Amino acid sequence: MSNTRRILILMSDTGGGHRAAAEAICDALKQRHGEAIEIEVVDVFRAYTSFPFKYASKLYPWWIKNGKLMWRVGYRVTNRRGQVRLLMSSLGRAIRRGMRRLLASRPDVDAIVCVHPLFSNPTMKVLRSYATRPPVITVVTDLVSTHAFWYERSVDRILVPTQPAYDRGLRLGIRPEQMRVTGLPVHPNFAEGLIGKAEARTRLGWDRELPTILVVGGGEGMGPVFRIARRINRLGARCQLAIVAGRNRRLRARLEAQGWNQPTHIFPFVTNMPELMAASDILVTKAGPATISEACMAGLPMILSDAIPGQEDGNISYVVAHQAGVYAPGPARVARAVRDWLAKGPDYLRERGENAHELARPGAVWDIADEVWYFAQRPRITQVPVKQRTRRFRLRRPGWRRKSKGPAA
Repeated sequence: MSNTRRILILMSDTGGGHRAAAEAICDALKQRHGEAIEIEVVDVFRAYTSFPFKYASKLYPWWIKNGKLMWRVGYRVTNRRGQVRLLMSSLGRAIRRGMRRLLASRPDVDAIVCVHPLFSNPTMKVLRSYATRPPVITVVTDLVSTHAFWYERSVDRILVPTQPAYDRGLRLGIRPEQMRVTGLPVHPNFAEGLIGKAEARTRLGWDRELPTILVVGGGEGMGPVFRIARRINRLGARCQLAIVAGRNRRLRARLEAQGWNQPTHIFPFVTNMPELMAASDILVTKAGPATISEACMAGLPMILSDAIPGQEDGNISYVVAHQAGVYAPGPARVARAVRDWLAKGPDYLRERGENAHELARPGAVWDIADEVWYFAQRPRITQVPVKQRTRRFRLRRPGWRRKSKGPAA
């Protein structure tokens, strides 16, 4: 019998954080265990569900951009255990159909890892019909404001990024021994790519003396990146700008056509983010959990320009409370924050950067990989299978009518 352990990671491209977490865990496991492990990463929505879930990766960013108020209300209304049960009894049914096919086609997996909040419950519901099942681990990829969807009681392990996320699980009835605070999984290459500021600027060809502001909008260049950069440009401050446009070609073209009052470096989608962060003094970004975790590892203070309502609100409070950054929604406030920070000098920026670094958990991805490997080594879990209930429909002849009881007396 082969000693190779097979791991199945369930994710969805609804936001970059889920895929990034899956890839980070996958590569950490491969670096740790090499040929002793086989890993498959599956986008469940895209590959195993029908409309509208199949197009969730396209609908999600549109919804976030155009329906923030609706998203906030929906997030709050559903963020309780009772509402989660109710939603998963209906919403989860559509996901479970695909999940049955997915798990039936992979009967020999040794562990299942869920890095999306909607997959733990359907996975466990399907596995209840098995006489034996693999262990299931949930890796929470929201940083602080964790939704109740993450906390499925029947999974074997829940790995959370922060103490507030752990405390949230306790309030929702998760046993203390069922959870562990590990930090958010950041790809192993990120920590390896962090170098000294002087060396990073030399490699990039940047001015080694000017304070540097890094402006990012994620891989897709989302948000008001252009308007933020233009507002900073109007300051006429003694600094240099680095702007990552991501895959957004229109944004990149607009940035390249702009006249700049200071040295400005414009990038498309990059793979050297550790180098860019190491070379910078201030990061301007939305309050995404992955970017915040990376900035903390780089010791880079943050000006948070935006947040997804509900799920990223806690990220802002977390960063601000630890004096690792400020919240400045909108281009005008971002520019004012940049101006104020630059006026306070390098010692102030260095202190903020040290505060950010204290929040870092550079070993998180390795701790998570070790947890997954531990559970993959364990024997399959024996249980009494529960027969899945299916809804039956009665077919009726065309033209069928209910018998009339005759005229009322």
